[in-house]
Amino acid sequence: MVRKIVLFILICLAVTVQAQTDWYNPMSADEPYINGRAWNKEIGNKSYDRMPSRFEGKVTKAVWNLSHQSAGLSVTFTTNSKHITVRYLLTNHGRIALNNVVALNTSGVDLYATDVDGRTTFVPNGMQYTFNLNGSDTVQFTYNTEEMPVFGKRGTAYELYLPTYNGIKWMEIGVDKGSKFSFTRGSQEKPVVVYGTSIAHGASASRPGLIWTTLLKRWFDYPFINLGFSGSGKMENIMYDALSEIDAKVYILDCVPNCVGLDNDEFASRVRYGVRKLREKSNAPILFMDGNAIADNSTHVHKRFKKEYQKDSVQYEVYKELKAAGVKGLHYITYKELNMTGDDLIEGTHPNDLGMMKYAQVYARHLNEILVGADTMRCYKPCVQRRDNSYEWMMRHNEIMEQNRTTDPEILMIGNSITHFWGGSPVSERQWGGKTWDKLFGKHRVTNMGMGWDRVENVYWRLLHGELDNCKPSQICLMIGTNNIPVNDSKEKIVSGIIDIVKLLRQRQPQAKIHVISIYPRKDKENVVRDINNLLEKTLEQNAFVRYHDVTSCLTLPDGSGKIDASCFREGLHPNEKGYASLLKAYKKILFK
Repeated sequence: MVRKIVLFILICLAVTVQAQTDWYNPMSADEPYINGRAWNKEIGNKSYDRMPSRFEGKVTKAVWNLSHQSAGLSVTFTTNSKHITVRYLLTNHGRIALNNVVALNTSGVDLYATDVDGRTTFVPNGMQYTFNLNGSDTVQFTYNTEEMPVFGKRGTAYELYLPTYNGIKWMEIGVDKGSKFSFTRGSQEKPVVVYGTSIAHGASASRPGLIWTTLLKRWFDYPFINLGFSGSGKMENIMYDALSEIDAKVYILDCVPNCVGLDNDEFASRVRYGVRKLREKSNAPILFMDGNAIADNSTHVHKRFKKEYQKDSVQYEVYKELKAAGVKGLHYITYKELNMTGDDLIEGTHPNDLGMMKYAQVYARHLNEILVGADTMRCYKPCVQRRDNSYEWMMRHNEIMEQNRTTDPEILMIGNSITHFWGGSPVSERQWGGKTWDKLFGKHRVTNMGMGWDRVENVYWRLLHGELDNCKPSQICLMIGTNNIPVNDSKEKIVSGIIDIVKLLRQRQPQAKIHVISIYPRKDKENVVRDINNLLEKTLEQNAFVRYHDVTSCLTLPDGSGKIDASCFREGLHPNEKGYASLLKAYKKILFK
């Protein structure tokens, strides 16, 4: 009798909890809210697969079956809820774990949170998960987020990594009833595409967020496409045909361990075909990786490692051959750089979390050289932000990339809210100087790349992440730095950040004239702004492509005091229509003299 009463109470509690929860399905849109999938729109909301159905019967049966597993896929959303519940049904509930991959990585999910200033942290759930909810096949993970910082109306941005060695039939994310919730899309820039073996697939990290590809995704904020296929990364021609369909930022080829059984000539032929196929469609860098064998000076060298050394040599010779033949953009990582030891492997083959970290660190060094270059930020870490309640930062970032790709603008206007809310396109809900904008630019093709609340580190992130791609402007205006003042960044640090942005602009848009505009004066901070501008003018290296322009006098009193002219401002920071009209004269001379 007591047992029945307890069971009845538990059922009632479960029903009560469900009634107090709003549920959301990432497959609710025609193009689902799935990140890390190359053919997301084509696959649509039919499944959580990694490859579209037209590849069935073309790729090997093993690859096709493994493509149903959601390795590397994630869902991003924002919410201010104090509790988050994730429930889903696996495609293979009979295999929660593998012999060498724990349940949390095989069939579990993994949650990370990013605050409004771009800081990302792991969200623990205190073992509040079950792979057999109420005797059913439903999996449920529950997160208590009451301790998350409060960001007003902004809420917190989350990324949920999906199971690595299992697939999902359906999924719902639950939040406290009445809480704000919205799915979001990650940056729609070109992705890093990884083709590899079980090591890329995810064996044998302890959870999805610790696979080397997801580690790199968080470190760089680039989209990553995980096409790792356990035991089946064998460089078949059809796989390179598939890879060539993806407009990639860089291709990573990490297939040696699965190719040890191939004849050397056949292996070499597959490598050559792969590079030729990718080069038919793309000039993106191609990064090869040796196998992950333990260094050959180890006291115990397994015979499998010796086979990997042999294939490493074949792959490296083909790499040198192709470079000598004039193929550009080829890069290589040797197994010695990995420096794997027995402690980095879970069973002598697959990396544990220590090994995954080594993989990520080695790849990071090469990706830094390939994608970022020497001109990176010296005093800031580039990052995203979500400080402004009036718009969604990542959505506007994607809109700017789309506009630059489709209109090939003549002029880019880069800045913070002062630029964002001036006018132009992408259109903002707020436009405080639209008539002036239209009068200044007329029929010129101009992209407004202002973002409310941006600091120098946020602008640098955007420029690294696709906003300068697919366009060749003749002129670029940069006005940034005022939002770094309230956080007490030194004038030296702010100026250093601005100059780093200029270096990046010169690197990515060498044909463009870059106009560095003085930080506009702001109420009660006139002297601080003046000192920054003076240091910027003194430090900036000016030439035929880079010029500094001081527009302070457009917005200050004519008495020489340096104080702002309040009639030109809304609240002492943002110009009003009169302020923008005064700036128009200066910008007309800068851009159209």
